[in-house]
Amino acid sequence: MGCRDVHAATVLAFLSGTASVAGLFAAVLLPNWRLMRLHTFNKNEKNLTVYTGLWIKCARFDGSRDCVIYDTEWYTAVDQLDLRVLQFALPCSMLTAVSALLLCLIGMCNTAFVSKVPNIKLAKCLVNSPGCHLVAGLLFLLACAICLTPSIWVIFYNNYLNKKYEPVFTFDISVYITIASAGGLFFTAVLLFLWYCACKTLPSPFWQPLYSHASSMHSYASQPYSARSRLSAIEIDIPVVTHAS
Repeated sequence: MGCRDVHAATVLAFLSGTASVAGLFAAVLLPNWRLMRLHTFNKNEKNLTVYTGLWIKCARFDGSRDCVIYDTEWYTAVDQLDLRVLQFALPCSMLTAVSALLLCLIGMCNTAFVSKVPNIKLAKCLVNSPGCHLVAGLLFLLACAICLTPSIWVIFYNNYLNKKYEPVFTFDISVYITIASAGGLFFTAVLLFLWYCACKTLPSPFWQPLYSHASSMHSYASQPYSARSRLSAIEIDIPVVTHAS
């Protein structure tokens, strides 16, 4: 594995993370989190399907693409606890994943354009690739947990609504998109961790999450003399005078 160059694992992780964030963004905007089908026994009327999203609600008749009811202020009056939690969880997950993507990009740019051996005087002020990818992997895991937990809760809450009212509720495609995006975030984190674990065995002291000083720097450091050492040195330097009998 070319640890000192931009590797295919880090590029694949960046692309996977980008696709996962795009999936989360689509799931947030789509009004397809929960369906409620209302059946009628009147032959002159059509069945009605209510599409519930995080921000809007749309009601359509079967066979029609136009919304009979299009509520753009649904986000202010959400009466379903799982959707209310998702209104906060998914944006937080997206923000966390975007931060991880920026760190991953910084790490790749640092690998590609920064010299192999950084200036030891500026070592503590510099950014290195292992630290960026390691923190990015942790942020991807956090984003995965934030979006996956409430998305799975939607499935169980859907069963709760069917038992409490009538079996007219079903979860829609946004749930699948979010779970797939969470899987992509987890896959991205695993790729970054595997890359780091394969590269951390390099002998260079700079291949650490935080830069450390080389051992050679400490070998020439002058240690202060103690008072006894200085006195011993003075006593040794004094010449000894003997008298001849």
